[in-house]
Amino acid sequence: MQVCCVYAGKTASDRSLEEICKAFARGLEGQGHSVDILNMYTDSDRKLSFYDYIIVGAVSKTAFGGSVPDIVKTFLSRAGQVSGKRCLAFVTKGGLRSQKTLSFLMKVMEGEGMYLKYSEVIKKADTALALGKRLNVERNL
Repeated sequence: MQVCCVYAGKTASDRSLEEICKAFARGLEGQGHSVDILNMYTDSDRKLSFYDYIIVGAVSKTAFGGSVPDIVKTFLSRAGQVSGKRCLAFVTKGGLRSQKTLSFLMKVMEGEGMYLKYSEVIKKADTALALGKRLNVERNL
């Protein structure tokens, strides 16, 4: 299966989510899947249409949570046919209201027609690796 992990930090040079995405990739590649990792700021012209499963990660714009960087909505709206794609949403643990930030990210993804299979607040890469090892991205399940 073709999996894509896209992420958006607070700025283009914010690499806080990159390690988490790499951990997801290691876990999924261990299951035999092919994983691409994209930064929403630098890979803004990439299309997600041919991926079977999409992992979307973001950080909160503020310490109080509740919103994600504007690039997330812009990237997903320009990413080709993503409606109906099975996906996972995650945000990093930080700030006061991580769950509210996750809910906002999920609304953005559902607004594009993406089919959320799983969502999670993740604090460190070890958690992402464990989740990647057990995540079922197959179509029939």
